[in-house]
Amino acid sequence: MESATRANDQGQAPREAAKEGPETLFFPNQRKNKEASGTRAVYGALKENQSARKWIVRGGAAAAVTVVFGLLTSDWRLGATLGLLTLVGTMVYYSRRESEIPHWRKPSAAQRRTEVQLKVMKQLGYRVLHARAVPGGNGQIDHFIVGRRGAFAIDSESWDKRLPLRNKLEKLYHGRFSKNERIDEALEEAKRAEELISTELGREIKVRASLAIYGPGMPWDSHRLRGVDIITGTKVRKWLRSGRDRLTETEIEEIYRAAEKALPPRY
Repeated sequence: MESATRANDQGQAPREAAKEGPETLFFPNQRKNKEASGTRAVYGALKENQSARKWIVRGGAAAAVTVVFGLLTSDWRLGATLGLLTLVGTMVYYSRRESEIPHWRKPSAAQRRTEVQLKVMKQLGYRVLHARAVPGGNGQIDHFIVGRRGAFAIDSESWDKRLPLRNKLEKLYHGRFSKNERIDEALEEAKRAEELISTELGREIKVRASLAIYGPGMPWDSHRLRGVDIITGTKVRKWLRSGRDRLTETEIEEIYRAAEKALPPRY
């Protein structure tokens, strides 16, 4: 019996090795490496699939709330309702925190607040690019937008809310500090973008320059100064609707594609 069992074991080993291939027969470590690489590949795919991971977290939180409140109240309908509200709340929370600006760019709080408003405009057919470099200069356009009312360049700024903002003789002051230099920079960036996109597109377009200011109170929703619109930060969507151009969907897409090429991502 023992000899027969040994013979069977010895007969099975070559067959299993043959299935694995000659490379694993003579290099047993290679099998382990393949298994490890397969595990890493699966882990990498899960890690990269951020959307799936977020939905798992949201769904888990909603399920936990449903179970806990269902057990505590003995009313599963109430638990299910609270679980649904939890799911909706987490969706809203993450949608406000998620940013299309690369994380390594470290977008400012002002940029993120403007981006949240622009997400709504995207649902209305507006196309948006964030953190774009302006070739030929050192500046950056925080947000380039094109929609039915025209093309826009917005720079988002967060200023000290304790200092008043006022316009005096075509000069903008934040407390006692002049902000004209910053206004001129925004205008220069928009004009340069206008030239580059027009060249890429093969026809002339206009890009409206603006500064979205968060922090200090302002006596206006938007005010044009030195060729730049100074906007109350929370009124960006209202300002975008004030454009005088009337672009078709085809024109919007053409300008957007030209801007993608003319204004590369800022590295």
